[in-house]
Amino acid sequence: MYFSIIIPVYNRPDELKELLESLVKSDFKTEFEIVIIEDGSTLKSDDIVKEFQSNLKISYYFKENSGPGDSRNFGMKVAKGDYFLIFDSDCIIPSHYLTEVENELTTNYVDCFGGSDAALDSFSDIQKAINFAMTSFLTTGGIRGGSEKISKFQPRSFNMGISKKAFEASNGFGNIHPGEDPDLSIRLWKLGFQTRLFPKAFVYHKRRIDWDKFSIQVNKFGKARPILDSWYPEYSKLTFFFPTLFVLGFLVSIFLGLIGVFFPILCYCFYYMLILIVSSIQNKSLKIGFLSVTAVTKQFFGYGRGFLKSFIKIKILKQNPQDAFPELFFKLKS
Repeated sequence: MYFSIIIPVYNRPDELKELLESLVKSDFKTEFEIVIIEDGSTLKSDDIVKEFQSNLKISYYFKENSGPGDSRNFGMKVAKGDYFLIFDSDCIIPSHYLTEVENELTTNYVDCFGGSDAALDSFSDIQKAINFAMTSFLTTGGIRGGSEKISKFQPRSFNMGISKKAFEASNGFGNIHPGEDPDLSIRLWKLGFQTRLFPKAFVYHKRRIDWDKFSIQVNKFGKARPILDSWYPEYSKLTFFFPTLFVLGFLVSIFLGLIGVFFPILCYCFYYMLILIVSSIQNKSLKIGFLSVTAVTKQFFGYGRGFLKSFIKIKILKQNPQDAFPELFFKLKS
């Protein structure tokens, strides 16, 4: 089995350097290749790539901007491997990662897998708080944080693998972003392929580094979900409504508090206190605990508002997704 690592990058040479530095430290003994796809960046990574070509087998391609999904497809088309490992450029790869993937595929082969993500001690306090919000069992991130209690795991494209056979059968990622990874997972299931979580194949994911970017990101996640539900209604779940219900419930609890009914708002206070305590203990920092409260709030309100807006437009008004949310779709060019 020959691994091809696929990395799309857009204006992030410094992050790419950290990713490549981590791959140099890999304990994997078998040869592998790295395919880097520069997605129309104005801040190019070609000089960074040159620094590592003596230590890593790297192919570098520059193409017109067409989004991360199409760039991954481009990379898989030119790659020489028979199994593709896909990372976001803001990931750092543990030294054991490739060995762990090979062990999992040898023991119980699957044509598509996903791994979880974690935070390094060197990450900023905000990055650690965002990581908590996106991975904790107390939020919507339980599955992304590594939960194995799911029959069909939907890999996320910051850390996933897919066989050449499955890629060719499915034609890879579609043009929606975000949402291209669950879209691909569902299409693979329909084609008869299986997906699975590899618990020990985690990466360190730096994510968005400020609140505004994080809010925009989770808002787009919320907008994408009703679109995916309209395409694949058989895979829709009531839990997808939870962030929106959280937001609406919060607003109702404030109103009830104003008229003397305090129990609902006390429930929210208890939940936020739980977030504060668990995050503070997990991160060994009260400051990160308070920042996690902010991160969870931005996660729920950003996602919830996006989901509600998209649900109304797509499910109720029956608008065409690309007309309703053109910012979520790239024109495929590869």
